[in-house]
Amino acid sequence: MAKRQVVEAFDWTMQDITGVALRFGGKIMVLGGDFRQVLLVVRRGTRAQIVDSSLRMSPLWSSIIKLRLTINMRALTDPWFSNFLLRVSDGVEETVDESFIRIPNDMVIPYTDKEKSLDSLIDAVFPSLEFNRSESDYIISWAILSTKNDSVDAINVYMIDRFNGEERIYYSVDEAIDDKNGFYPLEFLNSISVSGLPPHYLRLKVGCPIILLRNIDAANGLCNGTRLICKSFQQNVIDAEIAVGQHDEKRIFLPKIPLCPSDDDMFPFKLKRKQFPIRLCFAMTINKAQGQTIPNVGIYLPDPVFSHGQLYVAFSRGVSRCNTKVLVKPNENSKGDGVYTANVVYKEVLHD
Repeated sequence: MAKRQVVEAFDWTMQDITGVALRFGGKIMVLGGDFRQVLLVVRRGTRAQIVDSSLRMSPLWSSIIKLRLTINMRALTDPWFSNFLLRVSDGVEETVDESFIRIPNDMVIPYTDKEKSLDSLIDAVFPSLEFNRSESDYIISWAILSTKNDSVDAINVYMIDRFNGEERIYYSVDEAIDDKNGFYPLEFLNSISVSGLPPHYLRLKVGCPIILLRNIDAANGLCNGTRLICKSFQQNVIDAEIAVGQHDEKRIFLPKIPLCPSDDDMFPFKLKRKQFPIRLCFAMTINKAQGQTIPNVGIYLPDPVFSHGQLYVAFSRGVSRCNTKVLVKPNENSKGDGVYTANVVYKEVLHD
């Protein structure tokens, strides 16, 4: 998610240090991840600004960057699904009104009204939840993805209500660091919900899935985006188990830590929130799910995707067509029979 200008500045710096007029001073560089999937966020940026800030296959980089196939390799067991993902990724899937693509009927959860349709999606994604909630493998094998934090938070609240287990509620300690005159009351600070920050009111239950919001100890698997399972609660720590990756089943203790929003210009003051650096993750945003493999995935789209690659990333988190279910709220702009949703692809990022 680094800006193109940052990588270029490092390139020039290495050339200056080594005195070698080759890319990165002739040194071999390994770039992790796939810069074509979800592009970096430019606050209030235009399409042109987002594209300009993103790495892409321009002549400058084509000689040193080799694109890997941006597809979940497990999906290759289903050739139709893998081909569908590639067409969505490259923006060549057949469209209606230039941007709306049709979702295959067997992947669709019919939309009737918001509550009933969401219940149907949850039942499809989390079958027999009441009988399997104590099984960590079951809980971590299912997730719902959506575009915006508001939708994700609503699903997580709904799911924790349905989830049985010992409950604990943790409240954050909030302050405006530079508010010398007390302009911002505590009630207002507590009400702020910011992407990347835990909520003031954190409601958890034993056995529920959570996701880490900060890099705490990368060597031991505690990275931003790591999914965990709550095991027990103490006054000042949460006992949790890492649920994915090479540190699977490792038990860890999470403390409360002071956190600040990453965008300092978001408010006219600097918010500091002391809270456990986690959120519930029955559901998560599509951007947060990038890089994750979820055997059974539900995609909830009350609104169409709004940035490059989001729809492809959502579809490709699952491992097959039959294990991916999609709920789309009908849009007045979509046309034709069947269920359609928008696909956003900046083709100038994909080609030389």
